[in-house]
Amino acid sequence: MSTDAPLADPGRPAEPYDEQCDERHGEAPVRPPARTLIAGVGNVFLGDDGFGVEVVRRLADLPVPPGTEIVDVGVRGVHLAYQMLDGYHTVLLVDASARGGEPGTVYLLDATEPAAPACPQSPPLDGHHMTPDTVLALLDTLSAGTGGSRPERVLVVGCEPADVEEGIGLSEPVGAAVDEAVRMILELLEAAPAQGADARSHTTERNPTSC
Repeated sequence: MSTDAPLADPGRPAEPYDEQCDERHGEAPVRPPARTLIAGVGNVFLGDDGFGVEVVRRLADLPVPPGTEIVDVGVRGVHLAYQMLDGYHTVLLVDASARGGEPGTVYLLDATEPAAPACPQSPPLDGHHMTPDTVLALLDTLSAGTGGSRPERVLVVGCEPADVEEGIGLSEPVGAAVDEAVRMILELLEAAPAQGADARSHTTERNPTSC
């Protein structure tokens, strides 16, 4: 008589993962990596406005932690807003950001909490010309309609532009800042907290919504 254990029925659905079962057997529960979205935002036909697109293009050739997605969003702001509701723990938006500094200055902005609008009425949305703040302002409205949830952490890696007139290619100071932004993002990914941990301790500067 054979003593082999019977084979599992191939037509039977797999048992769901039971974290408590692992704990009962003395094994540490295995959790999936926290999902991170890195989105390059901007118009490559407006000079330095293509900064975010160039940064994610460089990142796409580098190793990143499991659970990290890198996308070139370009000017598809509404598409980005919907994608941000797809269960990400952290979203990093990379874009040109005019804040009055020297061209090529790289900023790290904490946009986790929505900023209050600086004006009572906002202009009509243009799906092809949306700043990160405009995208973030859409999240609550879209989540109410779709049932999606905001990311637990939202950061903006921005760069002070020198020239956003029509033309392809980055100015010299902004082009030189691409490597710095890539290094900053890789450091943020390396220091990312585990799934379920509080990710809001890394506070920098908040980018207020402008009129």
